[in-house]
Amino acid sequence: MDQLSPSRPAKNPRAENAAPPKAAPKADPLPSPALEADAAPKASWRTRILMFGVPALLIAGGAGWWLTRGGSVSTDNAYVQMDKVSVAAEVGGRITEVAVRDGQQVAAGQLLFRIDGEPYALTVAQATAAIDAAKVEVGNLSASANTSSVDIAAAREDVKFAQVNFDRQAALMEKGFTTKAAYDASRHALGQARESVRQAEAAAAEARTKLATGPSSGINPQVEAARVQRSQAEVNLGRTTVRAPSAGRIAQSDRLQVGQMMVAGLPAVTLVDTAHPWVEANFKETDLADMRVGQRAEISFDAYPGVKVRGHVLTIGAGTGSEFSVLPAQNATGNWVKVTQRVPVRIAFDEKPARGMIAGLSADVRVFTK
Repeated sequence: MDQLSPSRPAKNPRAENAAPPKAAPKADPLPSPALEADAAPKASWRTRILMFGVPALLIAGGAGWWLTRGGSVSTDNAYVQMDKVSVAAEVGGRITEVAVRDGQQVAAGQLLFRIDGEPYALTVAQATAAIDAAKVEVGNLSASANTSSVDIAAAREDVKFAQVNFDRQAALMEKGFTTKAAYDASRHALGQARESVRQAEAAAAEARTKLATGPSSGINPQVEAARVQRSQAEVNLGRTTVRAPSAGRIAQSDRLQVGQMMVAGLPAVTLVDTAHPWVEANFKETDLADMRVGQRAEISFDAYPGVKVRGHVLTIGAGTGSEFSVLPAQNATGNWVKVTQRVPVRIAFDEKPARGMIAGLSADVRVFTK
């Protein structure tokens, strides 16, 4: 069989194991001149943007930060302040009317509350009666002065008669036709007559003094004193009606109750001047190096997010907060620790806030010192 089969080429084991020859690497295609021309401008613009644009943005951002934030100091230790007036009654008495409620806006001169005025009206009537009594007393003094003038004239006539009688008794005494007793009696009568003249003149002078008028008013002092008492009584009667000294908002009016006894001088209600608020910012002493009066400020409020108000530095405090505290710090002690002090700075509003201000609201204040 093997001899009749066609002959096959003998297999070469090395040839079978040998790897096929690798193809020769192809050469990279040459770039097109047109593509190179388009890529060159793009790379140039990107380089220029990176080289000049980024630094310019950094410089602009830094300048903006320096203008808006870098030259400024800020604090969150700031609060809205308003003028507050504690209204008190100047006279005591029972409250008969309350005309306001807590939180109400009132105008200057508006009625707040009223005190029972009947006792003070009676005092006015009593003072009026005192004026009439003083005028009657002046009339009596005038009549007394006229009577004193008559008494003086009568006493002088008695002196003349006593003098004539004494002269007669003296002449008789020299001739021995009278007694020593008669002579002494006539002399005594003359002395009494002279004393009567002096008493009448003194009474007349006293009456004239009581009738004299004051050098400034031209009115008798007794009458003037009675009129002053009536004026004081009328003033006290007017003070039973308590009115608002200025416009503002009522606070703490719960102390006003009809029927309650009001003590003179005791604060009864608080009036807050909401029309003129300001902010008191307590800056650290290290923040005051470049701060000046008049520098602009920016105010924001915790109660009103997003609301900002422009303002300016109105005043810088004359002392730190600790200097005016009830218990000032005792720095001359052995356990002294240095603490950064804070100085109150008043910030005035340059514009009306978009929301109503409330005394005591927390605020953030930034003062631009550059």
